[in-house]
Amino acid sequence: MTMEHHCLRPCPALQQCLNAVKNKLTKPSSGEPDTALKQSIIEGTIVIDHKPGHSGPGKSASVQIYSGTIVDKNTGKGKLSEKAYLKRKESHKRNGTRTTTYTIKVNVEPEFGIPGAFIIENQHKHEFFIESATLQAPENLSIYFDCRSWVYPMKHTQTSRIFFSNKNYLPSQTPFGLVDLREEELEDLRGDTLGERKEWHRVYGYDYYNDLGDPDKDPQLFRPTIGGTEFPYPRRGKTGRRKCQKAPFSERRTQQMNFDVYVPPDERFSPKKLSEFTGNAIQAIVHFVIPEAKSLLLPEDSSFQSFREIKELFTREKGQKVEEGLIEKLRKVMPEHLVKKITHASKGGTMKFPMPSIAIDNEFAWREDEEFGRQMLAGTNPTRIRCIEQFPLKGKHGEIISSIKESDIENSLDGQTIIQAMKQWRIYILDHHDYLMPYLDKINSKGNVCAYASRTLVYLRNDATVKPLAIELSLPESEDYDGFNKVYHPAKEGTDAALWQLAKAHVLANDSAYHQLVTHWLHTHAVVEPFIIGMKRQLSTMHPIYRLLDPHFKDTMHINALARSILINAGGILENILFPGEICMQLSSELYKEWRLDEQGLPIDLLKRRLALENEDNLTGVQILFQDYPYGLDGLDIYAAIQTWVVDYCSIFYKDDETLRKDDEVQEWWSEVRNIGHADKWTESWWTELTNVKDLTRFLTILIWITSGLHAAVNFGQYAYAGYPLNRPTLCRKFIPQEGTMEFSEFLKDTDKYFLQTLPNRFQSAISIALAEVLSRHTSDELYLGQRPPTEWTDHEEVLHKYEEFKKKLKEIEETIMERNRNPKYKNRLGPAKIPYKLLNPDSSNDKYRGGITEKGIPNSISI
Repeated sequence: MTMEHHCLRPCPALQQCLNAVKNKLTKPSSGEPDTALKQSIIEGTIVIDHKPGHSGPGKSASVQIYSGTIVDKNTGKGKLSEKAYLKRKESHKRNGTRTTTYTIKVNVEPEFGIPGAFIIENQHKHEFFIESATLQAPENLSIYFDCRSWVYPMKHTQTSRIFFSNKNYLPSQTPFGLVDLREEELEDLRGDTLGERKEWHRVYGYDYYNDLGDPDKDPQLFRPTIGGTEFPYPRRGKTGRRKCQKAPFSERRTQQMNFDVYVPPDERFSPKKLSEFTGNAIQAIVHFVIPEAKSLLLPEDSSFQSFREIKELFTREKGQKVEEGLIEKLRKVMPEHLVKKITHASKGGTMKFPMPSIAIDNEFAWREDEEFGRQMLAGTNPTRIRCIEQFPLKGKHGEIISSIKESDIENSLDGQTIIQAMKQWRIYILDHHDYLMPYLDKINSKGNVCAYASRTLVYLRNDATVKPLAIELSLPESEDYDGFNKVYHPAKEGTDAALWQLAKAHVLANDSAYHQLVTHWLHTHAVVEPFIIGMKRQLSTMHPIYRLLDPHFKDTMHINALARSILINAGGILENILFPGEICMQLSSELYKEWRLDEQGLPIDLLKRRLALENEDNLTGVQILFQDYPYGLDGLDIYAAIQTWVVDYCSIFYKDDETLRKDDEVQEWWSEVRNIGHADKWTESWWTELTNVKDLTRFLTILIWITSGLHAAVNFGQYAYAGYPLNRPTLCRKFIPQEGTMEFSEFLKDTDKYFLQTLPNRFQSAISIALAEVLSRHTSDELYLGQRPPTEWTDHEEVLHKYEEFKKKLKEIEETIMERNRNPKYKNRLGPAKIPYKLLNPDSSNDKYRGGITEKGIPNSISI
């Protein structure tokens, strides 16, 4: 600790409170004996949750209070009170959890000063969750503590827990008595010397993605480490598990699917949320997956035989008995308590799952070209489409890179010439070509998928609907193939229409994999985790930036750990349903090479994709190219609201750039995220030093946008669109047949049958639907943008005023979005499927229960 920290003075308001308390305690009224001042009492309440079946701590827990303003000369820390034990006041059940309020009375010295922190010791046999605490100091001074943290028994932790009040302090403003405590708490959270983490270890560290494979179980499950020179990637939270025997750089995995994976206690789902999440997953498995498991044993039945069979997946109302053979297989991959829940759920009626929105109003909307194009602007992956700059398509060195010629599209431009269309920014591309080509040989060598690289050109019509022009499909040359490249054109009937439908299916398989592995997983979940780890290690809970970001990082580390356990792992869900198979994460790593944090903000992203123009008169600095781009238009409104809130908030604490430059905690956080959390990109020039408040607010706005608006837009519409296999297949099992081949003859006999055989098989489709359903479902305890927990998270009046303005703006945006959806001129907000675009509707003014699939609401954080 530097000498500068020991010479700190409290802020003026704090000093005024301190003087009032000091005068009260040191100046007795006339005739009152001095002995009456030898001690004072601080009373308080502590609100604690405990798990079902666990008793409350009661007198097994004790509290001591630290003064924030009076330093103990012997310790260099704030004066410490004597112990006080919790006394139960009242108890009630809330959301299935027992909540108990306890009271305390603490004796302190007359000149104790203003409480700034308290420590609690848990001598009980169970952990408990502290929601909040309130202390009543002399002069009717109320001090609030927004705790929301697990406290584990001393027999495990060997130490007490400290909580700081809800006052915000930059490091240089820290009251005398809290300076050392602030630094000690951060040292404990780093825990850099700790080995394998246990449930109660509240420590944060970085590691590679070396926990995806399981070579000790099966050599086929070996996966390379993701992160580092060969496969660059963001870092994950460290667990410290032992290494595999057969692959010393890989971390050992549990032998069963386990929802109870390690993350620091405060990053875990609440017991209620974990139960709800598990229950949703089990119901989806029982409804969609179990009935289709038999198709694994009968290859001839692996394909859907008709479109009606797909529709029938959603009309089942009763569960189906789980065969004994399947039960034994389940026991090999998941804990017994989950197997029991699945078998129990299968015996009775299960949840009735709604038809995905894409098929409710028009069950064949997925076939229409207008809907195919609309989903590039308003579907579940609206961030890939871009306006082309030149035609023919050219590479970095001016070489022509595409076989799409002028003759392929010139008659489809609604009377315009190509030159006119280009000048008016009318031609767009959905590009899944160059990054895929190097991987296709390996992907297709397995024989169970047939994948192309694709380019899709579309045309923006006068009414802003998107009209497909051409699809280019390619295969690389190899020892087994001569290479392939062909352009397909839209057609309404006959053989050409059936071939066009197959071409669209291959494009959608490309787009589905990119969406899951890049847009959704990499660009939200994975890139944010290092910022969370760094914040916990380097920013005190007293720091204003910690308080700003904390709600936007809730539950993300836990959902990411679950994803590494069952979703992106070797043999996991994504390897089984997406066409890249076992190289899914290698492909994600390849696309990470293009990632830049400064380009993840929506305004810059739109400029880069040529879907907006610079306009300094607008708050975001851009003007959207055309109004009927639902994701872009609604997203800019949300982005502007976040930006205003962040700028207002930071201006309260950083009056000038020098204050930021001297903020050691923020500087260490930023440096650590750059050099360790995103270490594979630390040398890239776009990383800037945080030397001015403008850059700080810019990056904070981007982070909050990623965790809220971006994630909501690309996640919560998955069931509506990807939940219907016909609309967004995740892989193709057949190439498009070529004239003169046996496959083409087979195709001509029954084009619909060939199309269904091209789609994922029944079991793969069932898993995809179940996954989309679980990921699209809001949990009932979710907090949305503009909402905070029902606790006093700050005592700063100006901050609270600015936050109310933020909430008011979000309410205005809600009304604007609903009005846009009612406006018939915005055709892309409904489309042939009649799905109103609500994914960026904040819905934060709705205080009612909102669990389930709602297709609206922007959660604060990446929590599912």
